[in-house]
Amino acid sequence: MKMITAIVNKEDSKHVCNALIKAGFSVTRLATTGGFLMAGNMTLMIGTEDEKVDQCIDIIAQWCKQRTEVVPSTASYGIGVATAYPLEVTVGGATVFVTNVERFEKL
Repeated sequence: MKMITAIVNKEDSKHVCNALIKAGFSVTRLATTGGFLMAGNMTLMIGTEDEKVDQCIDIIAQWCKQRTEVVPSTASYGIGVATAYPLEVTVGGATVFVTNVERFEKL
């Protein structure tokens, strides 16, 4: 058995979870924050049999595409001098970890 931990953009998470559930996977969602933008993410925890790992990752990849967004940013030029300018950043995609599960019980 494997535990798949996938960190996805919160905007992608609803579609990913729906697709995973429709394919028969059980998904636990955890709201998380992180990265350069301190933006909202969703961490998905999925326990599955070894032979279904690739199918699960394929579903995640299908719904979590990278894209660019323009976000406001501030730059400081000294004491009391700051300016705001738009910054183009890459968001979306997924970070996926697959780990072995020694024991699994559903109580």
